[in-house]
Amino acid sequence: MVPTHGDTAGPSSSQDDPAASVKKRNSNRPQYHPFTQQQLPACKPILAPQTVIPVLLFVGVVFIVIGLGCIAASNRVVEVVYEYETSCIPRHMLGNKVAYIQNPSIDKTCTWILKVPRDMKHPIYVYYQLDKFYQNHRRYVKSRSDKQLRDPKEANSTQQYCKPEATTEHGSAVVPCGLVAWSLFNDTYSFARGNNRALRVHKRGISWRSEREHIFGKQVFPRNFQKGALIGGGTLDPRIPLSEQEDLIVWMRTAALPTYRKLYGRIEADLRAGELVTVTTQNNYNTYSFGGKKALVLSTAGVLGGRNGFLGRGYAVVGLACLLLALLLTMLCLVFPLKEEHLALQYPLLRPATVTMHA
Repeated sequence: MVPTHGDTAGPSSSQDDPAASVKKRNSNRPQYHPFTQQQLPACKPILAPQTVIPVLLFVGVVFIVIGLGCIAASNRVVEVVYEYETSCIPRHMLGNKVAYIQNPSIDKTCTWILKVPRDMKHPIYVYYQLDKFYQNHRRYVKSRSDKQLRDPKEANSTQQYCKPEATTEHGSAVVPCGLVAWSLFNDTYSFARGNNRALRVHKRGISWRSEREHIFGKQVFPRNFQKGALIGGGTLDPRIPLSEQEDLIVWMRTAALPTYRKLYGRIEADLRAGELVTVTTQNNYNTYSFGGKKALVLSTAGVLGGRNGFLGRGYAVVGLACLLLALLLTMLCLVFPLKEEHLALQYPLLRPATVTMHA
């Protein structure tokens, strides 16, 4: 069949033109540069025993020194801990602790004497410690309104976040709302030396400045707080703004673990070794319903903060592991030495290496 004019093949495309094909390849080729052509100098480090063993020895020695320093700094911190959740209960009510703590007619005043084990330089930090109190529970953590804490115009922003402690029985908003504020710790402590001279506990400056300035408003005042049928914990002075209620601010910084300490105050006086300190507390906070524990802690501070030997022990364990590994590698090299030709093949000298990619 003879092709018609429409079926006649046209001029040849660039596919049939060698010059056009070469020109197209050159236009697609990137501009020459050692980086694009992978021709930059490179080093390939080889972990030879002669390098690894000294590095492990150095790291091990450094870590052990740091660990011993951390342990020494922690041991210089003087700490006194006294658990009082049981000692403050009358003997005839030890079998029914919940009835004791929930009976408002029973005097909750409790007094005991602490002996200072070593000299304690000021400031001496006073903490309360709680055990088996899960502040990290999801429903507990979410039961608060940061908008309400910060802005007086958001006083009614309680329904979405603060249940079940959002409003009173008459529908009035509670400020601050939520379970976190409702469960405010309310045990109190007072201290006196052996000669009955009172030790003042400073309560100012125990919270973070960022919390006082940015989270708790200076124009937000407590309202309808602890006015419900069920009282959770401590009360707040309605005449003082939330930014100055530092006990509340410290309490509302929820803890990540069920056993934790929170700062109660500071004692700006030195205590001598063997000195007796009389502690008077109001045992008001209910930890008996859930089997929790309470403790009072007096502690100084070191360069790393409070007493905690975990950091130092961690450094020491890692350093010791590095030394043992270096010893093990040394013994292996002595028992199974590598021949010189094997060393030359397996561990060549570090030299620049180039890789060329041909177009």
